[in-house]
Amino acid sequence: MEYRVFGKTDMKVSALGFGGAEIGGSTDSGAVEQLLGSALDAGLNLIDTAACYGNSEELIGQAVAHRRKDYYLFSKCGHASGLATQDWDPKTLVDSIDRSLKRLRTDYLDLIQLHSCSLDILKQGDVIEVVQKAKEAGKVRYIGYSGDNEAALYAVQSGAFDSLQTSINVADQSVLDKVLPEAKARQMGVIAKRPIANVAWQHQTIDENAYYAPYWHRLQALKYGFTNQSAAQSVATALRFTLSSPGVTTAIVGTTNPNRWQQNASLLDEGNLSDAEYQTIRSRWHEIAQPDWVGQT
Repeated sequence: MEYRVFGKTDMKVSALGFGGAEIGGSTDSGAVEQLLGSALDAGLNLIDTAACYGNSEELIGQAVAHRRKDYYLFSKCGHASGLATQDWDPKTLVDSIDRSLKRLRTDYLDLIQLHSCSLDILKQGDVIEVVQKAKEAGKVRYIGYSGDNEAALYAVQSGAFDSLQTSINVADQSVLDKVLPEAKARQMGVIAKRPIANVAWQHQTIDENAYYAPYWHRLQALKYGFTNQSAAQSVATALRFTLSSPGVTTAIVGTTNPNRWQQNASLLDEGNLSDAEYQTIRSRWHEIAQPDWVGQT
């Protein structure tokens, strides 16, 4: 497994990280323990979750808190998710961070991220102040922003954050032109979410309410040649594209399958795409992409 320096931090993270959204709602703590244990054994060292991912934080804490030195632990705050206060109230953020520490059975987080905070709220500044104070108090080591489009660009240009988490994949490339160059110039750690576009090209028909629907429509127009390859080959190309993008540090992939981590890791054995392969996908995007093909939250 390849490891990459996470921006200006002291962390060197695995190119693939574990995303905790999919395990939220699970009632099988033993399966989660097997899933995370096997991933850590195979070289993963980054776990990313959020306060609003159901019981994801509790399950992670139960499963691997005893191996805390084996991984970097990232979470997100902002949504009340059961707290009495409102989303984005500064007290909500303070209480959410404390709750995350308790759920995850740790006394610090390596990274806390504002979770899809709007541009207007970011500009008010009080939520940024909360996470900065959490860093000063030693509850978190670094602070980041998780989101897309204009808010992501503002967060990057503010200079307040150590990292950015945003949607980057073959069907979601606007960030590569507008935001990532700014993040790279500031030496920020960059986490790619949805790095394989929800494998939307493998669906023969479309459920318009499905999470993958916007990407399905885009891919119908993009008609990338690689999507006609085998499932393993096409997913490998998509994942390698995301990790080949300048400035990207790590890609977060979620799963509930204990064998999936090693399968995903093996897809990266060939390393980054060649410049020609990468530019073919980028050129096709620039040719076909519509103005409203913005980053998907």
